This record gives sequence, structure tokens and C-alpha cells, in this order.
Amino acid sequence: MIRRAVLVVLGLVWLGPTYLLLINAARPAGSYDPGSAWVPSGDFALFENFGRALESADLTQSLASTALYSFVSPLLGVLVGALAGYTIVVLRLKYGFWWFLLIFGGTIFPSQMLLVPLFVGYSDAGLYDSRLGMILIYTAINVPLAAFVLRNFYSGVAFSIFEAARMDGASTWRIFWRIYLPISASALTAVFILEFTFIWNDLIFGLTLTQTEEVRPVMTAIAGLMTDVYAGTPVPVGLAAGLVVSLPTVVLFLATQRLFARGLSLGSV
Repeated sequence: MIRRAVLVVLGLVWLGPTYLLLINAARPAGSYDPGSAWVPSGDFALFENFGRALESADLTQSLASTALYSFVSPLLGVLVGALAGYTIVVLRLKYGFWWFLLIFGGTIFPSQMLLVPLFVGYSDAGLYDSRLGMILIYTAINVPLAAFVLRNFYSGVAFSIFEAARMDGASTWRIFWRIYLPISASALTAVFILEFTFIWNDLIFGLTLTQTEEVRPVMTAIAGLMTDVYAGTPVPVGLAAGLVVSLPTVVLFLATQRLFARGLSLGSV
């Protein structure tokens, strides 16, 4: 009984910020009062506030850019990661374990350590504030996780499948494309979902590597909108923008949670 009560209290504390976000994002823009933030207003103006955010921050272009990054970069990332896992495990690349450590080792460093060299490098290479530059950095960030999951997955696949395909005259590329890639679809999908969510919600790389409205990710645009609260942007408008923009990742995860869990469990073999 005591344990259940403690869990209920902890759950309420955990859901407190979500409750504040929901009721204040749906509050009419002009009726926000910090003193009554915990009390619902009785009105529902969520989509009105979001429409106002779309106009004031021009979120349409940022949403289009974020959708591009969130689909293209994970696709490239899982493909390159699958190729890395296939080469290391199935083709038995010489010093494959050390190559894997080289690919995955970069993830031990905090992202904040990469910001200054990335900014300088992107500025010198002409990639700063470009969609190509954002696709490249997001793809590079996604490859290590995909390589890790697919390396583990391919380690559990019988090597006799590769040998039989080679005896039938199939090339290494054809074996990868027609056999190994299809059988790892669940693991690939799980990694894609995880990386899609990361890119959609990214803020730090968007702040560092973008500037214009048509290139910057949507979370960066919303962060800029929230900094204008004291310059005339109502709090409910910023909260509504953040809430509505976050819905695609929530819907995607809820719709694919079984496939996501199955894919990661396969990748942990």
C-alpha cells in the first residue's frame, strides 16, 4: 500500500510539467497569468496559438527543413551503419573490431565538445547554414548507433547463408541488398525511429550550424520564439508551438512501439 502511494506521488510529480504545458498551451494568448498557471482557463485556444506561432516565427519553412533532415539523415545513417556491420561481421574485415571501435568511439564525447570545431569547419567548407551541411552532420551522428545495432544483429545470422549465396554466384553487394538488408528490416526500423526522434527534437546543432529560417530546424525556431516572450510573444503561443510540433514523434513512437521494441531486442542478440 505504501509502495503504491509512493509510486502515485512520484508519477504525479513527474507529470506535473506536462500538465502545466497542456493547460497553458491551450489557454488564450492574452489570459496567461503566472499566479494562476496551475488552474485551467476553461477555454481551448491551442490551435489558435499554434497558428499565431506559425505566422510570427515562420515555422512552415523550419518544419519542412526538419522533415527533410528527419527522413533523409536516418535513412542514410541506417544504410551506412548496416554496410559497416555487414562488412565487419559478414565479410570479416581485417581488424574489424578496431574499425568498429573507431566508428563507435566518437559517441563517448559529449556533443558540446564538437560544436566549436564543427562551426569552424563548416564555415571554412561553406557548409554553414545549408541543408546539405545539416544532413551530413545528422547522418554522421546516426551512423555509430546503426553500426552498433546491425553489427550485433548480423553476428547472430548464420554465416552459411552468405556462403550458400556466394556458391550460387551472388556478389557481395547483391547478398547485402537482397538477403541481409531485408532480414534486418526490424532492427533497421527501430534505429530509424530512434534517430528520427533525435533529429526532430534536436536543438543544439541547429543553434550552432544554422541561421536562416529556411535552413534552421523547427526546435531552434521555437527556441527563438520563446526568447521573445518578454518582447511581445505570449507564453501560451510558445508553449502551443512546442506541444504541436512534438506530436509527430509521439504519434510515430506510439504507432510503432511493438516494432521498435522487437527491433532493438533483435539488435541486442
